[in-house]
Amino acid sequence: MALSGLSRHWRPHPVKASASGMARRRGFWERVHLDPWLLGMLLVLMGAGLVVMYSASGQRIDTVISQGVRFGVALGVMVVIAQFSSATLMRWALPAYLLGVVMLIAVELVGDTGMGAQRWLVVPGVIRFQPSELMKLAMPLMVAAYLSRRELPPRLGDLAVCALIIGAPVVLIAKQPDLGTSLLVATAAIFVVLLAGLSWRIIGLLTALAAAALPLLWMNMHDYQRRRVLTFLDPNSDPLGAGWNIIQSTTAIGSGGVLGKGWLEGTQSQLEFLPERHTDFIVAVLGEEFGLVGMLTFLLLYLLIVCRGLWLAAEAQETFGRLLAGSIILTFFIYVFVNIGMVSGILPVVGVPLPLVSYGGTSSVTLMAGFGILMAIHAHRRLLPR
Repeated sequence: MALSGLSRHWRPHPVKASASGMARRRGFWERVHLDPWLLGMLLVLMGAGLVVMYSASGQRIDTVISQGVRFGVALGVMVVIAQFSSATLMRWALPAYLLGVVMLIAVELVGDTGMGAQRWLVVPGVIRFQPSELMKLAMPLMVAAYLSRRELPPRLGDLAVCALIIGAPVVLIAKQPDLGTSLLVATAAIFVVLLAGLSWRIIGLLTALAAAALPLLWMNMHDYQRRRVLTFLDPNSDPLGAGWNIIQSTTAIGSGGVLGKGWLEGTQSQLEFLPERHTDFIVAVLGEEFGLVGMLTFLLLYLLIVCRGLWLAAEAQETFGRLLAGSIILTFFIYVFVNIGMVSGILPVVGVPLPLVSYGGTSSVTLMAGFGILMAIHAHRRLLPR
């Protein structure tokens, strides 16, 4: 009897305390408008990326610290953007788009040149950045805002307007020249249009038009861009020139085997055979030092982030939020696919960094701003009537 009475008095308290603690934690994340699961996976990815960066940079701790600071800024941007409602984001669509176009025109007129391309704007003593990165968010933001005010699925007239919205910035970016980024910006907007509910007949027509435009695209490509495509088809045609990058990257990945050579033990990367190893080709460092197991671990983490992002997008309660959130997370997947594809030799080299792993400030801020928009759309859905 005594034990029975003690049991009745003792058991409920931990349960109540546990439930209260869970409610407090849930309440905290709701107040700051962040998704703890997505945030946790992003932090793990960035932390693992810094480990790979230390090796890829030639064990330069200053590079790792610089990247860590950039990640900190990117996280701050994400938290700030997550506080805004979908209505506020929609109001920003047109100003952000116009600002992006104006800056792209400024790049054309007075942009800073590096590595043979005119892609940057410089504020002396303050910042050097690529306006094309802003368009990765401004473009889908603008297209989603436009289509959400129209009857869906979109009609041909609406598609023509979307083509104009997409075309001007894409052409300006391609002229820098930066064909890879221009295609990614266009892809982000195209995802919005596809998610708006196009019929298969229209999708087939647009695909046929795109295929017919390929010869025109080829004729307007720069010589180095054509060489990249030809090298993709046959890397050994110029093993010491245009084919060098892809030959060295595939050699590095293949030499890693299943378990890899060990952290800091890669030969292709540490002996500097592998170019751009801390930026576009950092996957080759990962594959050489951590092997197939390491690469699959990173791929699993990316897959979990994409799945969580798609779930958050599906939870959106309004058209604008669903279109924009879906486009953001699908574009993130494309970044991962294109980078790994070009480094492993299944896609041409287009200069796309591996998200939140490759060295870079503007790209990290843009990516985390996108996740901030995703979290904002999810957090503020509770304010809408169900």
